[in-house]
Amino acid sequence: MEVSREIYWNVGHGLWTLFPMYLLTIVSIFVLVSASRKRIRLYQQGLPLHRSDQIGRRVWETFKNVVLQKKVVQATAPGIFHGLFFWCFLFLLVGTALIVAQADFTDLFFGIKFLKGTFYKMFSIILDVTGLVAIIALGLLFLWRYLFRWQGREDHGQYLVMHGLMMAILLTGFVIEGSRMAVTEIGTPLAQWSPVGNLIAQSIAWLDEDGLRLVHKSTWWLHFALVAGFIALIPYTKFRHILTTSSNSFFSDLGLKGKLTSLDLEDEDKETFGANAVKDMTWKDIFDTDACTSCERCQDRCPAYATGKPLSPMKLISQLGEAARNNPEANLIDVLSHDVLWSCTTCRACQEICPASIEHVSKIVELRRSMVLMEGEFPGEEVMAAMEQAEVNGNPFGIGYAGRGDWASELGVPTLAEGSDFDVLYFVGCYSSFDKRNIRVAKSFVELCKAAGVKVGILGKEEKCCGEPMRKMGNEYLYQSLAAENIEKIMSYGVQHIVTTCPHCFNTLNKDYQDLGLTGIEIEHHTVFLEKLLASGKLLIEAAPLSCTYHDSCYLGRHNDIYDAPRAILEKAGVTLVEMDKNRAEGFCCSAGGGRILAEEKLGERMNIKRVEMAAALGREVLVSNCPFCLTMFEDGVKGAEVEDKLRPKDIAEVLVERLC
Repeated sequence: MEVSREIYWNVGHGLWTLFPMYLLTIVSIFVLVSASRKRIRLYQQGLPLHRSDQIGRRVWETFKNVVLQKKVVQATAPGIFHGLFFWCFLFLLVGTALIVAQADFTDLFFGIKFLKGTFYKMFSIILDVTGLVAIIALGLLFLWRYLFRWQGREDHGQYLVMHGLMMAILLTGFVIEGSRMAVTEIGTPLAQWSPVGNLIAQSIAWLDEDGLRLVHKSTWWLHFALVAGFIALIPYTKFRHILTTSSNSFFSDLGLKGKLTSLDLEDEDKETFGANAVKDMTWKDIFDTDACTSCERCQDRCPAYATGKPLSPMKLISQLGEAARNNPEANLIDVLSHDVLWSCTTCRACQEICPASIEHVSKIVELRRSMVLMEGEFPGEEVMAAMEQAEVNGNPFGIGYAGRGDWASELGVPTLAEGSDFDVLYFVGCYSSFDKRNIRVAKSFVELCKAAGVKVGILGKEEKCCGEPMRKMGNEYLYQSLAAENIEKIMSYGVQHIVTTCPHCFNTLNKDYQDLGLTGIEIEHHTVFLEKLLASGKLLIEAAPLSCTYHDSCYLGRHNDIYDAPRAILEKAGVTLVEMDKNRAEGFCCSAGGGRILAEEKLGERMNIKRVEMAAALGREVLVSNCPFCLTMFEDGVKGAEVEDKLRPKDIAEVLVERLC
């Protein structure tokens, strides 16, 4: 007789089995759908947002992040445990579906059995092994969360129930198998194809057949009730992330990475700008709060949280969700607190690591917009003064705009207004125009361009601050005013190629300015531009030894995924690069992003000192960066960390100019 088994063994396949089984299934699905519809109405409190374009790409991203667990695994121990559990759960779900398909459809109506022979043997051992691995993975997750991570968490009890329910489903499944095998398969060759079930069968074989049948039948119905309860509980517990986190991958932002929504400041029908209540958020913002799995990865990566600031990205999302569910009219700024919102550096560390595709930064900026545009609030008087200076002089330093290009006069760098021929427009930025330390970077970049035969032009006094710090602080009005002036000048000169030494300027010109009319222009950061010159042989350098470490600035790295070009430059320069533990996408913010360059850091530890200490611990000579904000923070940081005699901050252009042939 061909190898197989009776699927509804001991339970029966008659009306008294199928009717309550399918009735319970229908009820649980009805509860799931009904509760899910209520949650959809919760999301509909938010503003509309189009997230159904590029269907093919969205399906592919969903497949990668849900089926392949790409974001979840990410080389972390709990991520690997979760990935294993998910894949095992998926196998078990498919296996259960095949059993139901044969018993209640193909065999019932057509007499077709496919769970037999070699296929059944493989089916049996695969489900047995995956069930065991699922139990082990779930147990490891339990230990990780309850022994190492989640003590004192408010949702501790809910997760305990969830873990217990899933473990009970898995264990009862094996008890069902073992009790059946103890009667029908124990001692036969088929038993070896169900090793876990066989082990259980051996352990309970001392029971008589009536006892085994009673254990089997009662456990079978208990198992089924647990599964039905699991389905019904999904929308009421954190189990809902099975649906919402999966869906959030589909609804993720496929636009330019980190690009903010531009406000229509001329809209006369608009009474408020920014967000201070749930109705001001988008539906996706509310949906994000349900997609959050409270895995703490965002919190672990947040530099503000790591340095004792009150900001926890995870808690922020949780509080927004609570407001949406329980008090949608609440002032969200008061709910979250002003210090929390001002602590963010918009570094994207939270979003890069988030396995649920949650968009933290845009929410914070929207809330800041409300504080600044509607309430006139800033995190400090120094920020308000910088805003006023930028409005008057086009830079936050309060230095007269007429002197913006003075640094370049001795180098013979022409302004575009002079009508000289140029290959690239060097958008200098405020720090490289006025800050003495960063002026050295600007001069180094120009020298490198000259050595490569590249004609550089600047806007000089016609250049204004790109407006990025103001925008990230929430001052959209000032940002758009500055941007409009820059765009008008750039377009009037027919510029085709822009290079900037500031990642913040690069990110803003390359992405945000598109909404305001800056299009059709190649825009590059100087690390990419210089690496191309080196690769083409136009820029010749002589490699020389240097012991250094390299800092990935947030706006070049996480915001633009530029990691390799700077390292390629350093390799060609002959330096010995020793990476800090927190590098590339895991890099630690210098503290200047999100407009924080304009503000004093008054809460917790200073981020720049913490980052400098990471670099100093490696015993290298130089800390190389690619950003004027980072360089400024590190110059201050080496003093605060008292390592001035051990570590020197340098821009990558300064490393190269020292090696010119």
